[in-house]
Amino acid sequence: MIGKDPFADENQAFAEKTVETEPIFTGKIISLQRDTVLLPNGKQAYREVVKHPGAVAVMVIQDDKMAVVEQYRKPLERSLVEIPAGKLDEGETPESAAMRELQEETGMKADHVTLVKSFYTSPGFADEIIHLYFADQCTKGEQQPDEDEFLQLQWLTLNEAKAFVEQGKIRDAKTVTAIYVWELYQLTGKLM
Repeated sequence: MIGKDPFADENQAFAEKTVETEPIFTGKIISLQRDTVLLPNGKQAYREVVKHPGAVAVMVIQDDKMAVVEQYRKPLERSLVEIPAGKLDEGETPESAAMRELQEETGMKADHVTLVKSFYTSPGFADEIIHLYFADQCTKGEQQPDEDEFLQLQWLTLNEAKAFVEQGKIRDAKTVTAIYVWELYQLTGKLM
């Protein structure tokens, strides 16, 4: 993971000490390792861990609509509708990654983004953390997706977004979270 873990706590009651790490796979986005750990009761166990550099997601609200992109997700063998998102590049701050991903996937340029919350995606086997950002003052431009990225930009009202959740078109945690943060924002004027 890039940067310091914002949730780290030195006093872990059930900490597992890593005795050995066996690299299994290193890819473009993730790596997989098998850790031998010492449990609090003194016994050893194994943990398969997916290492990820971290990611960003951006909820863009303009004219009471949220920007989403539809794209094919190979692990699921189907298309999903999601908020713009992507992984952190080496040495990149989450804020600059959010602004880059926003421009690449939607064509929108933001002068600034506001961090809403950071959260883990699957802490049972992966260290990926997503930093969710908010932007509402953007200028329109041209999409610049990655060479291997095919997506379609859409703008949804809050009711349409919630209907997409009910219909199963939106199923990923970051987008569902963004929709409920948006609803909270409409009701209270606060992001969290």
